[in-house]
Amino acid sequence: MNSNKDNIFLYDDALVDFVFDEKVASVFTDMVNRSVPGYALIVRMIGVLAEQYASSNTRLYDLGCSLGAVTFLLQQLKLDNCSIVAVDNSSAMIDSCRTSLALNTAKDLLPVELRCEDIQLTELSKASVVILNFTLQFIAPEQRDRIINKIYDALVPGGILIISEKVLFPEKEKNSLFIELYHQFKKANGYSDLEISRKRSALENILIPETIEQHKKRINGAGFSKFEPWFQCFNFASMFAIK
Repeated sequence: MNSNKDNIFLYDDALVDFVFDEKVASVFTDMVNRSVPGYALIVRMIGVLAEQYASSNTRLYDLGCSLGAVTFLLQQLKLDNCSIVAVDNSSAMIDSCRTSLALNTAKDLLPVELRCEDIQLTELSKASVVILNFTLQFIAPEQRDRIINKIYDALVPGGILIISEKVLFPEKEKNSLFIELYHQFKKANGYSDLEISRKRSALENILIPETIEQHKKRINGAGFSKFEPWFQCFNFASMFAIK
């Protein structure tokens, strides 16, 4: 995967709405690891959760696969008659993911179907694992219920949905504290105040976070039997739900 340094928001021409274009794809690995606290751990633990709940004769969906970090882990699962569907609406991300997948020559890997499309249009069926790793936050809030309901309908009994998201907190002081700590985390990783401010502006109308309670309400409303937040660092969290 590409490990070029992310300095996109040092430049004036970055002052537009954030998009997952070729420029972002080329630095995404560095960007996400320096911008999302606990990202590497989240990815590894998604692999652990998937191994626990994935079953043979089903499909595994990585919705919003970006460069394929989660997809690579899913490929290594030992399952019979099982395949992975990795979806992203960014052609730059899919192209980079395809290139990286082609470099993996290990034997007995699960087959992967890459799709460049809006996950709202993706047909889901007979799934034992569905992953939304920092994906739902980029979907319009009024469309999120429909996506979660569609995932629930596609999951086999006992299947798992894993969601990682930037989150809000209902308590104003707590929310402000975690945002400030998050900015300090980014500074510790080498981002300047200017870069942090510019990226925040670029994402303002693109990434719409919700509270963990809002996620729980949506999950319960879809019919899932269990909802568990399993990870939180500042204002980032990961949760899973079982059908």
